[in-house]
Amino acid sequence: MTTAWLVLALGENREHGGNDGYDDNPAEHYSWDSTVQNHARVAVGDVIALWDRKELIGLSVIEAIDTGTAEKTLYFCPQCQKADIKRRQRQTPAYRCGQCRAQFDIPGRKTKTVTTYRSRHGKDWQDRRGLLTGAELRALCDSPKSQLSIRPARWEKLRDALRELTGELPWEPEDDERTPILGGHKLSNVRVRLGQSAFRARLLQEQGEQCAVTGAAPAAVLEAAHLYSYADSGEHHDFGGLLLRRDIHRLFDLGHIGVNPDSGLIDIDASLRSYPLYAQLQGQPMAVQLRPEHKAWLEAHWLSKRTPT
Repeated sequence: MTTAWLVLALGENREHGGNDGYDDNPAEHYSWDSTVQNHARVAVGDVIALWDRKELIGLSVIEAIDTGTAEKTLYFCPQCQKADIKRRQRQTPAYRCGQCRAQFDIPGRKTKTVTTYRSRHGKDWQDRRGLLTGAELRALCDSPKSQLSIRPARWEKLRDALRELTGELPWEPEDDERTPILGGHKLSNVRVRLGQSAFRARLLQEQGEQCAVTGAAPAAVLEAAHLYSYADSGEHHDFGGLLLRRDIHRLFDLGHIGVNPDSGLIDIDASLRSYPLYAQLQGQPMAVQLRPEHKAWLEAHWLSKRTPT
């Protein structure tokens, strides 16, 4: 079974136990140490999904974990000795304790020898910024209300959520090929379908936050829809895709929604016309300007998927 981790990546702004932060580079590596809960459970071959509390940044598969030791400065509340403190940007005193609520300008400090960890995961990095919100990511975790920087997530839920948004699996881990290596880490081979993230990003840049059938819609519900069978060609053709709302994308793939090449207008299958939400689309023009290439692909889709009514 694939193990996945949701990890907080804020660079120098990421604090744990009143420390000085970490040198994260989400697309390449992620750093933590033995003061962080779950520090020793993360392993080579695990999926690592990085977020910034507001949204998903991206995800990858851990290729290696470099370990070492370091002297770390820890800061704490001088009154209760707890490390639950944060620097305040606009208020004085500069610090406030989350435990005893004491306020102070100078925290207590001590040094501690810690084990350091740094993942290497740049090889299979997939930029997925904004595809999932912070609330959606929390819901994918074993403990949605957890405040941990490294928290276990349900790979199956994460995989399915991304598949709904992009129309494809982010990867297909081959668990039976994992081989244990020294240190308790695991090695995993993965197969990755490339290009979907860039394809969607390009469509958003070209077309904006617009479902091509229904009009303006939040980016989070828009999927990059191929106007042809991607499974057959394996290619992202220029002007071979449009942004579609999730439900519209599904119905388009099933052939229940199409564009009549004679009129250029949206045609809704008779089976959907009892639903007002879809019936109102019948005979409407597309919500975006179509290029000749789009029209050619849509005509091919019409001929292969639908019987005009």
